[in-house]
Amino acid sequence: MESLAGLLFGTIALRPYVFIFLLVYLIGCSLHLGLKRAVSFCVAGYFVTWLSEYSSIHNGFPYGYYIYAGTTMGRELWILGVPFMDSLSYVFLAYASFSLALLAVSPVRLEKKVIYILETKGLRYSLKTTVLGALFMTCLDVIIDPVALRGERWFLGKIHEYPAGGVYFGVPISNFAGWFLVGFILILTLQRIDKYLGEAGDITGYRFSWRYLIGPALYYSVLLFNLCITFFIGEYAMAGTGFFIVVCLTTLLLYSKVRLSSGGEAEAALSAHLNDFPMAETVK
Repeated sequence: MESLAGLLFGTIALRPYVFIFLLVYLIGCSLHLGLKRAVSFCVAGYFVTWLSEYSSIHNGFPYGYYIYAGTTMGRELWILGVPFMDSLSYVFLAYASFSLALLAVSPVRLEKKVIYILETKGLRYSLKTTVLGALFMTCLDVIIDPVALRGERWFLGKIHEYPAGGVYFGVPISNFAGWFLVGFILILTLQRIDKYLGEAGDITGYRFSWRYLIGPALYYSVLLFNLCITFFIGEYAMAGTGFFIVVCLTTLLLYSKVRLSSGGEAEAALSAHLNDFPMAETVK
């Protein structure tokens, strides 16, 4: 039997991009929400995701029934039939989607060529942010899952399959419904962790004016990575569909930012932001 250290090394060696994205998450979430929140959500989010995947491969809920190929067993870490890296990736995808939702619902301020997201606690914990974040996370999977299903044609390797097939490039609609549900639970979990920890965040993050943008940048990096792989393996119809989704998403996001700055409304938004996050005084 492989040692735990060997399996962990194999997990990183087989999926280095997952851990690069995870590192970006740890930095971004720590600067944005605080290190305690970043680590706590990493653990809680992993558990929620693993439970959902374990349930789906045995009971078909929430993603629909699918099976893992098991081709990397003995080469990377698996937890009771679920690849460790697979569940771990949901953590940074959920945070990236949550951050993008905050960008969409919050006023923004352009100051000295830096974009500040003027979020408030009300917006951070709102149901609107939770639902929008879950939708953004589902959009990610619409692009990720079809290309992951063809993993044997690139360096991912064959990971999973849907025995009954699916209408969207081999992926069943139930999978996207499952992603929305799990995304909703994950983002709600992150919101509850942040609220529960109160003022225990890492205030050093306020020194970095770009801290709010790491999550949205992570979101688009994951999209770009998967679109590049889709083009690389020659799935042009799939890539075109994914590109269309990204264009629509970006257009809607930019449209929501027409209120970029200036005027009394912008000053009121800044005042509300500083009232909830007084350490962000550097915005002024």
